Amino acid sequence: MKPPILEVFQQTYRELLPEAPMTELRVEFYPYTGVNHTIRLRDGRLVVRLSDLIEGAPENVLRAIAHILLAKIYRKPIDSAHSARYRRHVASRDFLAKAQMMRQTRGRKHLRAPQGHIYDLESIFEDLNTRYFHGLLGRPRLTWGREARRRLGHFDPAHNTIVVSRVFDDPRVPRFAVEYILYHEMLHLKHPVKLLGNRRCVHSAEFMADEKRFPRLDDAKKFLRKL
Repeated sequence: MKPPILEVFQQTYRELLPEAPMTELRVEFYPYTGVNHTIRLRDGRLVVRLSDLIEGAPENVLRAIAHILLAKIYRKPIDSAHSARYRRHVASRDFLAKAQMMRQTRGRKHLRAPQGHIYDLESIFEDLNTRYFHGLLGRPRLTWGREARRRLGHFDPAHNTIVVSRVFDDPRVPRFAVEYILYHEMLHLKHPVKLLGNRRCVHSAEFMADEKRFPRLDDAKKFLRKL
């Protein structure tokens, strides 16, 4: 039988800090939307929240998570074996399917209309679909996101949604830049994430080859660098 999660953290704490007095620990599983784990030191007590997605994980995976979190907060070297063990677990097909189902169940996607002040994402999608995908891509939900300048666009498979930063809905932004962002995310529809061993391949060789088909790729990337 697996030891309680609190005991796992206490044992790992003792392994990392054998000379230090035992700090009070509070460890709980929490219904995060994603695979999030947090650890904080509050008033001399360590407070740990683990995604309940890993509640049924094998003991060695739980010990790996405990090691990684405690090592980070106390600035200790992270053992590569623990790191690899955790990555293998969260990259497994079963876990990814469970995580995606949980996001669909718990996560809310607040969607804005695809028609912006300047650009209409639905119209651009249909144009790109005809020109580059023979009209064969099923249209996901399309929405404008926040005016983010780091995450300019993303495809959310759990909600079948493409989100484009509202920074592009601006008369100073050339249409080819908006087209490129949407085209890139459409390629994620055509080329889903692959698992190569314990690693996720987001941009495969096929993905990169298709991206080079975009006629104004260099112009678009040059414009994006200005953002």
